[in-house]
Amino acid sequence: MIQSHLKKLNRSMVKLTATAALAALTFSVTTQAESLPGKGVEVTPIFPSIAEERFRGEIAIAGLEALGYDVEDPKETEYATMMLALSYGDADFSVHMWDILHDSFYQKAGGDKYMVKAGDTIPGVLQGYLIDKKTADKYNITKLTDLKKPEIAKLFDANDDGKADLTGCNPGWGCELVINHHMKAYGLEDTVSHNQGSYFALMADTITRYKEGQPIFYFTWVPQWIAGVLVEGEDVVWLEVPHTSLPDGNNDVNTSFEGKNLGFAVDQVKSVLNREFAEENPVATKFLSLVQITAGDESAQNLKMQNGEKSIADIKRHAHDWIAAHQTKFDSWLAAARAVAE
Repeated sequence: MIQSHLKKLNRSMVKLTATAALAALTFSVTTQAESLPGKGVEVTPIFPSIAEERFRGEIAIAGLEALGYDVEDPKETEYATMMLALSYGDADFSVHMWDILHDSFYQKAGGDKYMVKAGDTIPGVLQGYLIDKKTADKYNITKLTDLKKPEIAKLFDANDDGKADLTGCNPGWGCELVINHHMKAYGLEDTVSHNQGSYFALMADTITRYKEGQPIFYFTWVPQWIAGVLVEGEDVVWLEVPHTSLPDGNNDVNTSFEGKNLGFAVDQVKSVLNREFAEENPVATKFLSLVQITAGDESAQNLKMQNGEKSIADIKRHAHDWIAAHQTKFDSWLAAARAVAE
């Protein structure tokens, strides 16, 4: 009788243990699915070919991978082609669209009908013209239009043709369109040459000239490593434009920074997604809408690249170091994205 009772008790215990194990397994699988809502979904990023802009993309990739997405190696191209690729679905997302500067590329590729702007990856980005502070102070140069004077323009003449040499913007970046417009709008075509080519190679020559004590005149943007080598207010100064004049005629946008009209819209770098992908993957969309770094963060990382840490492995390490330094913020982005799947 006792043995029969013990056998029944043992069978009951086995059933309870099995039930508990199954419940635990179910909970584990459910929890894993909730923590990896992107599992099984392939994602194709598309970035510009500028290595200095890869850092923010690697932060975005790390987050998507933490959510379970299978992120492919990024495609690389110029900005106008990037918008077309996103529009056609040849790529899923980027974190490299300057909202105002690249708006014409965005609109020509179909705009909001085929794409979604999800968030401000880097707010408060700047562009403009700078010259060395020593020359600015000596000749009282404060405005871009001061270079209409042949005697002032000749100070920045690097090839003895009598015109100021402006280290300018690569074709296809968007900024070259604004610069070329400015040359006409402000009457500078006769005294300024807009030198284009490989921007960073041209800037290397510009920095060398500065170190040799020669006057320099160049276009740049922030975030970027150049701001850490040629420091505004110490080595160089921004030049003002007399009034806002942009190629699209939308001259009501803010082009002023710290009381100076720099001539370029104060902009935001946005994350942008293919609309179909965004609608089918709300978790990824939510995460990318939250990813944000400062211009200073990217400039500091770019300076590390300039100092030799410029391989893809280096950039990935920089991204993971940034995440570790901002872990609480990064985890909050992941939590908010996972919450969309609940």
